[in-house]
Amino acid sequence: MLRRCSIACVCVVLCLATTVRAEDRVFLAGAATSNITPPLGELIVGGWAPIPCTHIHDELHARCLILNDGETTLGFVICDNVGIPREVFDAAREQIAEQTDLNVDNILMASTHTHSATTARGRSKTEAVSNLASYQEFLAQRITDCVRRALNQMVPARIGWGSVEEASELFNRRWYVTDPDLLTNPFGGVDKVRMNPPRGSATLVRPAGPVDPEVSFIAVESKEGKPLALLANYSLHYVGGVQSGEVSADYFGIFADLLQRHFDPEAQYPRFVGMMTNGTSGDVNNINFTGKRPSREPYEQMQIVAEKLAKRVIAAYTEITWNDYVELGSAKSTLQLQVRQPTPEMKEYFTSVMDLPEKERHRHVLTYIDRIKRIESGPQSIEVPLQVIRIGDLAVHAIPFEVFTEIGLELKDRSPFDDAFTIELANGSYGYLPTPAQHELGGYETWLGTNNVQLDASEKIVDQLLDLSQSLTPSE
Repeated sequence: MLRRCSIACVCVVLCLATTVRAEDRVFLAGAATSNITPPLGELIVGGWAPIPCTHIHDELHARCLILNDGETTLGFVICDNVGIPREVFDAAREQIAEQTDLNVDNILMASTHTHSATTARGRSKTEAVSNLASYQEFLAQRITDCVRRALNQMVPARIGWGSVEEASELFNRRWYVTDPDLLTNPFGGVDKVRMNPPRGSATLVRPAGPVDPEVSFIAVESKEGKPLALLANYSLHYVGGVQSGEVSADYFGIFADLLQRHFDPEAQYPRFVGMMTNGTSGDVNNINFTGKRPSREPYEQMQIVAEKLAKRVIAAYTEITWNDYVELGSAKSTLQLQVRQPTPEMKEYFTSVMDLPEKERHRHVLTYIDRIKRIESGPQSIEVPLQVIRIGDLAVHAIPFEVFTEIGLELKDRSPFDDAFTIELANGSYGYLPTPAQHELGGYETWLGTNNVQLDASEKIVDQLLDLSQSLTPSE
């Protein structure tokens, strides 16, 4: 359902007085980018086996938007990466705290989940990174630089937000199928659903979950009407279709470039900043499993997706009614979750399967043996960061997992705010987050080593995010 476009604002000026008169307030905004492209030779992750990058097709960026309502400053930093561990974001926060006056708990940092970027991950998604690698240190510094540059470019501004729908590029990738050979898993069992089944197969029954067609967006422009930045949110996994060994920001980066060319055709300083965040897309991708599409050249499909989304958002932008002020807020907490452990039966199966010929073993069994060894050597529980950003009557949730779409839809439905959306892989990267009902169905996203935390984690996360949202609602 198309969510109504919400826009709000009022005038303010920052001052040192404890109480600021309403007529003196000025809303401020600033945006900037930092190049986070790695050197050639760094490992690209996103497939089953990492490969070194040999070419940069398009540069990777951290993109930042900072907002201030005269009392509260908050921000977003969105990075072209498959998934960034909490420790890298925390290192950036430490630097930002040392170099600015910002309350770093009010900054939401996230990855886009492009599968054609080099890794910023550590050895394990459940084990904290103790010493940052060179690219992780570089990334933390560039995030810091991006925030500082956005602060330097803050000007009196107005803000608006809204949404449109684009359903044609969304497909739930988990399917009920009739062929049991498609349902085997690396643990010697048989699942009830299959991720990415063969396209056009006669065995397809129905998808196991929904999609969310909403494209949410937040826009800011100067008081003189110059567009400054637009942050969008769409619940679609990466698109892919890259050349092997090449680095790309995927459709997230193309969308940002298209918006920049539209809103800033004369390349005026400071440059307009477009941003695309990943919504709840842990079980949704760009593959139509019931049909076929024409053969595409490398990068062609991500261009098609980005152009559709940009066209929709640009059209909706013209409908915004701009006002001058909106109240801001941020609430953050941590949630302790148990790390799933292998069962005795699972370990016994792994021992027995090693004696089988390779052709008789599940093709991913060795991968999961290795992943589970890392889980066993890691912590028994983890604390994951959760956050809600309030912009007027809009709530933005931050979850550090690849989140199933139905979780995002539930948060939208139950939010105490008029509008809401969720940014996944925010403030950390801990693997997939299915619902308990989806765990019952099995499939790749639920396998231990793909999902790492207790089976009811999604319910606990939703409850805590709603509590945080409630704490940000204005008192009557």
